[in-house]
Amino acid sequence: MASDSEKLTNKPSLLERLSNFLLREPEDREQLVELLHGAYENHLFDADSLAMIEGVLQVSEMQVRDIMIPRSQMDVIDITQPPEAFIPFVIETAHSRFPVIEDDKNDVIGILLAKDLLRYYAGEDFDVRDMLRPAVFIPESKRLNILLKEFRSNRNHIAIVVDEYGGVAGMVTIEDVLEQIVGDIEDEYDYDEDEDNVIKNADGQYRVKALTEITDFNEALGTDFSDEEFSTIGGLVVNQFGHLPKRNDEITFNGLHVKVLRADSRRLHSMMIELVPDTSDLP
Repeated sequence: MASDSEKLTNKPSLLERLSNFLLREPEDREQLVELLHGAYENHLFDADSLAMIEGVLQVSEMQVRDIMIPRSQMDVIDITQPPEAFIPFVIETAHSRFPVIEDDKNDVIGILLAKDLLRYYAGEDFDVRDMLRPAVFIPESKRLNILLKEFRSNRNHIAIVVDEYGGVAGMVTIEDVLEQIVGDIEDEYDYDEDEDNVIKNADGQYRVKALTEITDFNEALGTDFSDEEFSTIGGLVVNQFGHLPKRNDEITFNGLHVKVLRADSRRLHSMMIELVPDTSDLP
């Protein structure tokens, strides 16, 4: 029978146990994720790296239909409009590429790069049709990892998504795909999903999730916004901006000063909100 000293000597070291853990071959995706979390807990890489790796795994299982911008929300240019009519829209939305349609959104005839509009301001002969790049059409079922590879190899940044009948279902950009990998990395403004939707800071400001119901927002901040037109505070704020805002965009309305903390190309996620004197009724 082994003595206590022999048992102690035969006990594997922490390094040996960690090595055995990491060298264990995962049998499925769940075990792989468990292995990655174990490596993170053992401080082999940080939370940002873990989030990106999980994002890569997620992208390999997702399809274009899961992240595409629906046809109804596409920002497009109508070929029948003169440049002076649609250029203010281009400036307001601040996209780098626009699908160009003829008659309706189901008839995409090409892609216009915003930088090509410089030729219009340069006084050159300008015909929008001559500026169009070919549109790439992809099915809703295409997997995101394959799409990302095609974006990189073909140097395309935007694709038009079509349904099983050949009609336009929406659009997707390379930024949309990349956000599935890096978009959810936590920063100093993010907080756990389990935390409250409205969190008051020591300085009196409120960190607010965009999906907070307006009734809950009113209760937390003592405001009286109506929920007849919008059910969430995010919907109300986006309406006040008049467009989908970007991070660090700010706006003041009805006694609120709002600073966007997190947003992507598809939706608003969180804001920092401060109560300020309402001067909207002052002369």
